[in-house]
Amino acid sequence: MPILDDAALGAALADLPGWERDDDAIKRRFRRRDWRDAIDLVNAVAEEAERRDHHPDIEVRGYRNVTFRLTSHDSGGVTRRDVDLARRIDELATPSGL
Repeated sequence: MPILDDAALGAALADLPGWERDDDAIKRRFRRRDWRDAIDLVNAVAEEAERRDHHPDIEVRGYRNVTFRLTSHDSGGVTRRDVDLARRIDELATPSGL
């Protein structure tokens, strides 16, 4: 899958509030209500990633901060797959998404 050029990535990020470019990836940090809520989000994203066979880097810091970092390693940068998964992560992170 082709990587997004700067213009396409900029347009995608404009439609993904809270997500930012991080070298050859995009990332977003979520601050959850508590530890359990953070882990519930991680588990929901893990299930979605398995379905898509596209796995983000996940970091849990403290007891309620979760950062997702998306890149298509096989393509060498951000692709439409990453943008689509970022959009789904945002949905899962909403109160009704879990």
